[in-house]
Amino acid sequence: MSILYVILVYDIKEKRVGKVLKKMREFLYWTQNSVFEGEITSARYKRMLLELGSIINEDEDSVIVYKLRTTRYFEKEVIGQEKGGETNFL
Repeated sequence: MSILYVILVYDIKEKRVGKVLKKMREFLYWTQNSVFEGEITSARYKRMLLELGSIINEDEDSVIVYKLRTTRYFEKEVIGQEKGGETNFL
């Protein structure tokens, strides 16, 4: 089973943003407005994209996913308040 580290950012029309927020919280950690991150298996990642695809309108909405195969060379620095709470996976 392959584990990925994912950073997902989105710009969703207001009428769908609540549904996307709720759905993404099932898969990743909310870190800031319109930003989620966390470790996820390849199977859950595929499921997340399928479920997200059923909510968004590709003609109006934008989702960007950054995938890292490892966090070995990844460093996160927060300036100011950490909005989503602390995460323990880095």
